[in-house]
Amino acid sequence: MRNEDEFIWMENLDDPRVLDFIEGENKRLKDFLGDTPKVIADRIKKYFFVTSLVQAKLASNGFFALFRKKDRFTLERFYFDSMESEKILDSKELGEDVMIVGMKYFEPIDYLAYWVSRAGSDITTVNILDMKSGEVVDKLEGSIWDIMFLSDESYYYTVFYRTEKTPDGVDPPASRIILKEGDKETLVFGEGLPTNHFILTKESLDRSKIIINVTFGWSKGKIYGGELKRPEDWKFIFESKDSVPKVIDYVNGAYYLINYGEKTTGEVLKISETGEREVIVPEGDYPLNNGIALEKELLLEYLVDAVSVVKSLNLRSGDLVDVFDREYYSYYFMDSKNSRALISRSTFWIPYQLILYENGDKKVLLGEEFKGDYEVKDNFAVSKDGTKIHYFEVKKRGSNKNIAYVYGYGGFAISLNPSYIFELMKLLEDGFTYILTNLRGGSEYGEKWHKQGMLRNKINVFLDYISVLEELKKRGFKTIASGGSNGGLLVGATLNMRPDLIDVALIGYPVLDMLRFHKLYIGRAWVPEYGDPDNEEDREYLLKYSPYHNIDPNKNYPPTLVYTGLHDDRVHPAHALKYVAKMKQIGAPIYLRVETKSGHLGSTPEIRLTERADILAFVYKALQL
Repeated sequence: MRNEDEFIWMENLDDPRVLDFIEGENKRLKDFLGDTPKVIADRIKKYFFVTSLVQAKLASNGFFALFRKKDRFTLERFYFDSMESEKILDSKELGEDVMIVGMKYFEPIDYLAYWVSRAGSDITTVNILDMKSGEVVDKLEGSIWDIMFLSDESYYYTVFYRTEKTPDGVDPPASRIILKEGDKETLVFGEGLPTNHFILTKESLDRSKIIINVTFGWSKGKIYGGELKRPEDWKFIFESKDSVPKVIDYVNGAYYLINYGEKTTGEVLKISETGEREVIVPEGDYPLNNGIALEKELLLEYLVDAVSVVKSLNLRSGDLVDVFDREYYSYYFMDSKNSRALISRSTFWIPYQLILYENGDKKVLLGEEFKGDYEVKDNFAVSKDGTKIHYFEVKKRGSNKNIAYVYGYGGFAISLNPSYIFELMKLLEDGFTYILTNLRGGSEYGEKWHKQGMLRNKINVFLDYISVLEELKKRGFKTIASGGSNGGLLVGATLNMRPDLIDVALIGYPVLDMLRFHKLYIGRAWVPEYGDPDNEEDREYLLKYSPYHNIDPNKNYPPTLVYTGLHDDRVHPAHALKYVAKMKQIGAPIYLRVETKSGHLGSTPEIRLTERADILAFVYKALQL
């Protein structure tokens, strides 16, 4: 019976048999790879040890920036007049396995909060640093999503309850806003919100208001708002029952939101204090992905075949004009203050460029780029139901090596856009072609695109990916199918459906057991996206594609590497362990890599370099290159 689970014992990571299995599999992979990982690590260091930008926040006379530099994370302060930098923090000084994963600056009281993760865990420590004294004045532990200061002694923080009940007794996963005043903590928002409702917060541009987005998974949402310092007066602003609205800001007496209406590409909605609503930018042909406010304008990011197009909306005249020419960039709004905005952009060979935008002027402040003769093309495949599936095709100009590295995700309304992935630079240099797929389940073509790849439409995502692989096979390519997390589910399901289309499979930190995902760690949070295995009809649909339950002993599987982290506290490692154990039973050419110091959030630079070198080594060995 496919419903029987002979490897359920692997869900207990303290079981000595599990640790023995991991040790044995890691050794088996190491023996297979030999010295190749060391050779590859030496070659990819120059691509890996390039500075990348994690975050940037404005101050009156400059900005703070969080970088990953070589083997460490650094938090630095820059001043506009000289562009000289001052180091604030270095992750190496905090510990060997420490990552600084976020920061937020509160200028009125000169406090800097920074988020620290150990071994890549989603559980973080938030330290609150008094910039004047250099002392940490407070500390929070847990999954802390945001902090908003009211004074030097009081602040709100949003906490995500992962394993324990909320203060008002609701089962996890769930979110609440807590007011901390000295040693006193009070629940001020979210009481009674059911499981799987998450709270996202934003301070207004002038810091007078709070805007709260309460979402049910990735399916629907409600907006609340009010005076930052008066939680008793926070009130309902807007609701979308068909999608998750996005908050832009509160400017000049009105709330600005992105709402996904009939076309589901996104409109800009203005809501006055009295509740009057006005669509100031109607839905167009391309999805509106994000927005940020300045004093007199909104900056809006659209996606045109998964490429960012940034426009400026004048809040007085209503004029909508392009800010940048359309190129193969992804733009990220980092922060805004008064008339300034910090915008980061990247593409396949540019890790980042940080741009200061002010009154229409753009200035590149910092950046990293690899010079090379690369070319990018837009291509389309046709899925089983006739839907056109866009994908980027990236290669070094003149390359004729027919090996394609095909990356996919397809879920949770996440769009795959041009971005820098360091290990792919080596593949491009070696003549490989990088294929980045835009499958249903993402948001590349609006909320409708997302819905066509979620719940009982999930199989569409695998068929979309198959259509791209088929197209590449027709053109004579060998294919490396790659995906992580939800993308690991994608590759696992595709591997069962069409192993003939894949020459090498890479399955990272994956969700593979679709009947028990909701019982492992925070898996219940994904029920709005995947469906509920405890619901009979959902369970029947999930069983049709669950990679763990559809392994076929009569099929010829290609060389496959499954990799995960023992400290992944988002996707339980048992998904990977159980799947590999079952595949080994039928003699499939499968290998397992378990990083013992890594979580889902990532890992320290050294560990990540070693992991990616092993993965690339597996590709080269499996293809006998």
